[in-house]
Order: sequence, then structure tokens, then C-alpha cells
Amino acid sequence: MRPLPTAPDLLSHLATVADGPLEHATGAHPALYLSEEIAALETDTIFRRDWHCPGLAAEIPNPGDYLTFTIAGDPVFCIRDRTGIVRTYANVCRHRMMQLLEGTGCTSRIVCPYHAWTYDLNGRLIGAGHMEYTASFDRKAICLPEIRTEIWNGWIYVTLDPEAEPVAETLAPLDAVVSRYGMAHYVPVVREDHVWNTNWKLLTENFMEGYHLPVAHKATVGAWFPVEKTAFPDTTHDGFTYQTFMKAGNATYGQAHADNTALEGEWRNTSVLPTVFPAHMYVLAPDHLWYLSLRPRGIGQVDVRFGVALAPEVDAMLGVADERAAWIADLTAFFEHVNTEDRAVVEGIYAGACSSHAAPGPLSWLEREIHDFQKYLSRRLGGGALS
Repeated sequence: MRPLPTAPDLLSHLATVADGPLEHATGAHPALYLSEEIAALETDTIFRRDWHCPGLAAEIPNPGDYLTFTIAGDPVFCIRDRTGIVRTYANVCRHRMMQLLEGTGCTSRIVCPYHAWTYDLNGRLIGAGHMEYTASFDRKAICLPEIRTEIWNGWIYVTLDPEAEPVAETLAPLDAVVSRYGMAHYVPVVREDHVWNTNWKLLTENFMEGYHLPVAHKATVGAWFPVEKTAFPDTTHDGFTYQTFMKAGNATYGQAHADNTALEGEWRNTSVLPTVFPAHMYVLAPDHLWYLSLRPRGIGQVDVRFGVALAPEVDAMLGVADERAAWIADLTAFFEHVNTEDRAVVEGIYAGACSSHAAPGPLSWLEREIHDFQKYLSRRLGGGALS
């Protein structure tokens, strides 16, 4: 691999690109995706400070339902308590630091698999055997550290920063766009975790632009994508970006069901593609949504959480269990095909970024959201201000 520019040089280049107009914008310097120094800065100034999405609140609908996640390498779990509130706790036992929960499931209490220290659904220690001779032990004083958690339009958001602006304030302008879909009522049907061999920024940039859809996704969603129907907001926002696009009339997915009475006119076949910075992105369609939530594993790997949910009227029409399972299996296979297409692209871009011949090229108007992402990165990493 060629010698990399210094982090200050990379941030200076990023600021120059981010602060200029879209018509003169280029991609970021390839070394921005390869620099360990930049990755460490991202951990401190982005992943330990901004909001991250472990999934949909509807994925843990009942008391004791939980799912696990990591934030900047810190293991956490989200759990619904007995009052119905979704809470997040450090996934680390207060005794010998053993990870408490794995994956997803339902439990009436959290039991450490190492020494069986036991916590209730509010993180309080309620059981610890053979501690009667330890003078410093006070069970009532021990509780799992709680992580700040907010629910917005059905999404769980968590942050390590107690001073972060509330999600509802950050995303207020986006609420006006997505609220018409009622996505808090969508029914989760799929959640999977994968590891892709790429940089998290490359994957984020790929998801947020439609320029590649007619080419990289010509066998799937690209066939339904009329490029000229893509639209972007007039304003650049600090915490998110989005585009809207319409599906062609022959699209298998992306059209409102006949029982959908909330959406009218063109909104019945319009999808919204938001990216909530830094790494939560989804396609919200009248009949379904699917999402990715990313967590970097250094510079060259990323944990990818993938999920799909159905609009309630679509879920209601699926009928008996066998028919419903078959329909969901077809839907899942389709979007896994989309993900396979994207994985080939973003892993190829990462390999290309390592080349001595790699250089940033000019952006298309369809890559407007990449320019918004550059502005966000430049602000967070110290390279420039919002223009």
C-alpha cells in the first residue's frame, strides 16, 4: 500500500470538497477510508458522541425482549422493561466483566453466564451467591450502567454522550417527510447481522446514492428506478440527509396496498431514503421498509445489521402462517440479493481505494447525499463548517 497522507492533510482536502458547491464536488481522498488515524478520530468524535440505531422498537415488543448491539466497541443491550419502556444497558457484568447477553431473545431476568449474578429488567442486581463474606459488597448499590435511549418514529436510538441533542430535535425536519408513512406501526419480519470487508463510509455512501441503481442493481431494484424522479431537500441538515424517489408501475415492492388510506397521489408509489448520520440508513416505502445499521471494525471491516418490516396492511393480508412465511421468504431473498449486489460493489471500491492509482472523481447530481455526508464528516472531524 502506498504511504498515506497525514490526517490533517486528509481533513483539509475533505473540508475543501465539503465547503464547495455540489457541481464542483469530488469524492473524498481514498486515504480517508484507509487511515488508522482517521478511524481513531471517528471513534472519538463520531461514534462515541452521535446517535446509533440498534433496530426497531417493534423488534422487542414484549417485556423481557432484548437485542444486543455495540457502540464504538462497547457492548450494550436494549431491553423492554415491565412497564413497556425500552432501555439500554452496558452488556457487562459488574462482577468480573463477563458479557451478559448475546444475540436476541426474551428473558425475565438477566443472568451472567459466568457466576450467575442476576439483574432485573431495570438493571438492578437482585442475586449474587456466595458474597456473604465480602465486606465491601452491597447488592442494593449495584446496577448496570444505563445508556441514553430515545425512540423516534419507531426506531431505537442510543448514544454514549449525555449531552447529545435529542433525536426528536435533530430529526424534526425529517419527521415532516416520513411521518405520513406511520413507520412506527410497520411489522418487523427479518433481522440479520453480517460482516462486510469494506470501510463503513464507503458502504454509507453507496446506500445513500441512486446513481448506481440502474447499473449495479439492474437485476433487482434498478429496474424500477426512474432516475428523473429523484428529488432532494433544499436544505442541508446537520444530522441527516435524504432523497425521495418513485417506483415504476411494474415494481413488485414499493407501491401502497389498496387498504392504505393514509397516502395519496404520488406518495402512494414514492419511497424516502434517509441516512441518519453517522450510520443508520433505510428505504421507507408505502408497503415496507428495510434498513442497515453499521458499526466499523477498524478500517477494513464493518458490522452490518440488516432488517425488513412490512406496512401493517401488507402484513394483515398475508393470511395463514404457511402463506405468510412463503411471502416473507420471497421478500427476504429479494433484499438479500440487493445486499449481495451492494456488497460486491463496496468491497470492490475498498480494494480499489488501496490502489496506488486511486483518485477521487467528480460527483453526479444523483450523489448529492454523498456531498451532504462529506459536510457532516468535515464538521465532526474538525475540517470545516456547515455551508
